[in-house]
Amino acid sequence: MKTFQAYLTKSLKVYSCIHCRAHLAVHDDLISKSFQGSQGRAYLFNNVVNVSCGVAEERVLLTGLHAVADIYCGCCKKTLGWKYEHAYESSQKYKEGKYVIELTHMIKDNGWDVIAADPGSRGFDRSPSSSSSVVVVVGRQAGMNCVH
Repeated sequence: MKTFQAYLTKSLKVYSCIHCRAHLAVHDDLISKSFQGSQGRAYLFNNVVNVSCGVAEERVLLTGLHAVADIYCGCCKKTLGWKYEHAYESSQKYKEGKYVIELTHMIKDNGWDVIAADPGSRGFDRSPSSSSSVVVVVGRQAGMNCVH
């Protein structure tokens, strides 16, 4: 079945996949910029779009044992980060159901003020494109959020 890739409103500050420019999240869903991925800094988001999930597995991360699932771009299939399925420490429960995307895999797109960009962050030094389009991708659900 074919579905349309989710396209976030042009007036919003949007984070996109650096590999294919598929929209991933809006700035209003950003929870924290203080996360660390295997390839450097990462952001924690409340919601994402155009993402699919792998199988959850237990991993020991910097903050302890968690059940996490790798997340992939629904368009180009590149690994972007992970989704927290379960946190074993009570202080980490706020992460459950949230998504981490590494900065090396995303760019700021659309409504950003160029001066406000993080110039030292890899992947954030590219200027946004002047045009974007809706791309048709194959998926089970519009938006392709993780579904279990």
